[in-house]
Amino acid sequence: MSPESTGQNEHYIRVYRRRFRAWRGNRPFWAGLFTMAGGVPIAYFPYANMHLGNVTLAMSTTAGAGSLIIGVLLVTLGLTMWFHSIVRVFAGVAAILLALISIPVANIGGFVVGFLLALVGGALSVSWAPGEAPSAEEPFDEQTSRRTASPNGVPYEERSEDRPDATTVPPQQNAALGAAAGDDGGSRRAG
Repeated sequence: MSPESTGQNEHYIRVYRRRFRAWRGNRPFWAGLFTMAGGVPIAYFPYANMHLGNVTLAMSTTAGAGSLIIGVLLVTLGLTMWFHSIVRVFAGVAAILLALISIPVANIGGFVVGFLLALVGGALSVSWAPGEAPSAEEPFDEQTSRRTASPNGVPYEERSEDRPDATTVPPQQNAALGAAAGDDGGSRRAG
């Protein structure tokens, strides 16, 4: 590529990373990850065999099928949190309930590790709320990573802190100042 080329001037890993960050920011990513990570030990430990020399220790219980079902459901709920974030509250509550059920059914909830991960994932899913998209009225300065307009829509550079007017005084105080000057805040109509 030559310097005059209009081709891609950004490394493809940065592009994929930026796309992943945008995808991750629009859903309860960490809630799904914790829930799926909690389902793995709950499903795995009842079927695991540990070998110590010639001795084999089996941690299987009579409820091995129950722990497998709970683990698979937790992984499914984690994927649901990622790809259908509209049902995040239901998935979070179901993950919390399955984590609690795993204590007596699946070797103390996957030796407490799976229980805690699924419980945290469910709580994160219930508490997650989608962010608001920035409005077109409030420009974003990419170099400083800040909004260039205040919440009332007036650019920061145009505000003057030394004079009280409609741009710096809150609306309640502005109405009180107008009433003191003889204006009732615009409630009178010319007829």
